[in-house]
Amino acid sequence: MKNFLLLILLFAYTHATAQKIFGIVFNDKGELLPYASVTIKGTTNGSSANSKGKFFINVQPGTYTIICQHIGFAAQEKLVKVAQLDEEITFILTQQKLEMKEVVVKVGGVDPAYQIMREAIKKRPIYNNEVKAFTCDLYSKDVIKLKKLPSKMFGQKIEKNDKKEMGLDTTGAGILYLSEAISSVASVLPNKFKMNVKSSRVSGSNSFGFAFPTFISLYNNNVIIFSQRLNPRGFVSPVADNALNFYKYKFLGSYWENGKEINAIKVTPKRLYEPLFSGIINITEGDWRIHSLDLVLTKKSALELLDTLKIVQFHVPASKDEWRVKNQLLTFNFNFFGIHAVGNFVNVYSAYVINPIIPKNYFDNVVIKYDTAVNKKTKAYWDSIRPVPLEKEEIKDYQVKDSVYESRKDSMFSKANIDSLKKRQGKIKPLQVFWKGIDRTHFGKTSRYNWGINSLIKNLEYNTAEGITINVGGFYKKYLQKSKMNISVEPNIRYGTSNEHINAWLNVQLKTRDNDIDKKIKRQTWFFSGGQKVLQFNAESPITPLINSISTLLYGQNYLKNYEALFAKIGFNKKYESGFQFTINALYEDRKPLNNTTNFTVFKKDSSNLTVNYPYEQLTAQFTPHKAVIVSIDISYKPGQRYIQLPYSKIPIGSKYPTFSFNYTKGINNILGSNVQFDKWCFAIHDDVNFKLAGLLKYKIGIGGFLNNKQVFIQDYQHFNGNLTIAASEYLNSFQMASYYANSTTASFYALAHVEHHFNGLVTNKIPLFRKLNWHLVAGSNTFYVNEKNNHIEIFAGLENIFKIFRVDFVAAYINGRTPITGIRIGFGGLIGGGVQKQGKNVTISF
Repeated sequence: MKNFLLLILLFAYTHATAQKIFGIVFNDKGELLPYASVTIKGTTNGSSANSKGKFFINVQPGTYTIICQHIGFAAQEKLVKVAQLDEEITFILTQQKLEMKEVVVKVGGVDPAYQIMREAIKKRPIYNNEVKAFTCDLYSKDVIKLKKLPSKMFGQKIEKNDKKEMGLDTTGAGILYLSEAISSVASVLPNKFKMNVKSSRVSGSNSFGFAFPTFISLYNNNVIIFSQRLNPRGFVSPVADNALNFYKYKFLGSYWENGKEINAIKVTPKRLYEPLFSGIINITEGDWRIHSLDLVLTKKSALELLDTLKIVQFHVPASKDEWRVKNQLLTFNFNFFGIHAVGNFVNVYSAYVINPIIPKNYFDNVVIKYDTAVNKKTKAYWDSIRPVPLEKEEIKDYQVKDSVYESRKDSMFSKANIDSLKKRQGKIKPLQVFWKGIDRTHFGKTSRYNWGINSLIKNLEYNTAEGITINVGGFYKKYLQKSKMNISVEPNIRYGTSNEHINAWLNVQLKTRDNDIDKKIKRQTWFFSGGQKVLQFNAESPITPLINSISTLLYGQNYLKNYEALFAKIGFNKKYESGFQFTINALYEDRKPLNNTTNFTVFKKDSSNLTVNYPYEQLTAQFTPHKAVIVSIDISYKPGQRYIQLPYSKIPIGSKYPTFSFNYTKGINNILGSNVQFDKWCFAIHDDVNFKLAGLLKYKIGIGGFLNNKQVFIQDYQHFNGNLTIAASEYLNSFQMASYYANSTTASFYALAHVEHHFNGLVTNKIPLFRKLNWHLVAGSNTFYVNEKNNHIEIFAGLENIFKIFRVDFVAAYINGRTPITGIRIGFGGLIGGGVQKQGKNVTISF
């Protein structure tokens, strides 16, 4: 009881002594002034006004001088005495009156802004590195609002209930996403950084939100905002070393604030469609620091995805000589695919400590860490700690969506909720299996699982060995609570109408989860498969069934060569937090040839183009049936892998180092009747290197060969992924003009390289039509070398980001040193198309 009373008294004392200074900001016309910066003088503590001009600051009793700032308006100070009650103040900011100094008299027609900016540019590297280490607190609030949502997207109708669930009205307007986060940040030059997210709140959800971007520094030559998706080249800072080559400056005048003269400079790009800012940057006189800025990016700034992006910052002294960002506001406008959205991201930084003592092992490979109780804080906690007042619309969004979420959570396992979820899925319609497929979730009080049947029509194929092939595939997925593993079961049946063969096989996968935040990542996966299956001679399956079906039916070009095998496979994969992972596979195959059983083509004359169903470039006759037992080990390592650590999982976010990979494969003789006997290896390095303004370089370099080739069948040769169709094959893993099997080898050594450079607007932004369409240049080379009689080199140049999706290359290839051949290849590339990846016969889009 004593401890309980002490707790009550402590709680009462805390609330009795914690007051607020609150108020509102107007301009001199009586209009609300949104997002003003409000700071306690002499500190880095303060607030930001919201879009309605309201603000508050949590303080202890005492006397404070409050400074209110807004770009374009004169700063105002007010003395406030706080006793036992909250104190209200009102700021009315007047338009900033700029003085034109005597130096404004232009000498030789040169605007004095250029001399000011030259001084600021000289100081840039000093200010970029002046704070060797710091810590601070960060409050962030992110709001995304929909102004318009179409009734259909990608052919799918958006139902009224779907809009209602998202918190939107019937027109599709409303808050789509609202979140807040309280974090602590630590940074040490040159590259140590860590953010601990102490509390996070997402409206209508139990998720963790996101806390990006943490810092945007205009003292960097090249500025990345949010993601490289907005512009992989980044944006040139107005104070970058080479900024005078990109920007025009105009001196607007100067003003005085807190005893310091501030120069207002208008920033304008010299050329359109370059990654450049427009707007106002304020530079202090004498020490030439960034005081504040209001800069905008648009489509004419080579901005992708968004129509406009605005950044506003205020910098304040964090110590006597060092300045840091106090407030940061990002606002954006998005209008694409019929979706119109706007958003604002408010960051308030406080409690800066310069050159603090940081524990020796504080920095590790976790860059952002979410506390285990990050989303468990109460409404009262947020109301007491939030430095930016919520607006009425935001308060309502929290109330409605959180109430709905809690109600659903409480009734999650109730019969009514389960019945509702089942009802929403609708009844199973057998005819769906033909085109859409069936995807169902079983909802139960104690278990939940997902099952389905893949589309029959989308998985139809045609080849000369089987004729029309009907593929019936299904899946079953469930989380096993006791073993803490995900299980996935995929049965498959395949029937060829021409050869009248039925093949059936089963894939099973068991995958662990990382549910303990204190343990390092040790994810592991077991996979098993077995049955009878039709396979390509090249195990990497470089020819997609769809492309082969079209080329065979329309042109009589049956590039795909396959065989049949009774098989069993077992494998194990393990991933470690260090970026190291390994996979071991054991495979048994009883391989049987498949010969052509049909010569049907749409145009009869094309049937004469059909070839035999084996790699005739290497074999003079069909291969002999045989058995194979093969064991392979794959090792990969990405040094310096970094992570975002959520309460019960970790998300890899890459590394500055390349990925190293190694494979060793052994064919074992005289086990289970195996007829193979060989040893082969390969080593590869691959990475993406962003040179910012100069573009993005992607490469993959490898070497390998056979240590032993006593008994090697064509299936186990070293194949070089070729392509003879106009549809581009997988970039950085294939040769766009090479034959599929002519260069396959069992040689003791080979080398290969894939290199491509994405200019991302460099060069093409000088060409009016291309820069308007935002088409980008890409160029590179693919090559392999076995010996003087077996080599290939191709060079290519093309355009990507065509309609944000497509890429077209002109390719010239030199095959074994002969006269070059040329061709066109069409594939996916660009903002959206760059996320299209081929995975076996499937095409997936990732962002």
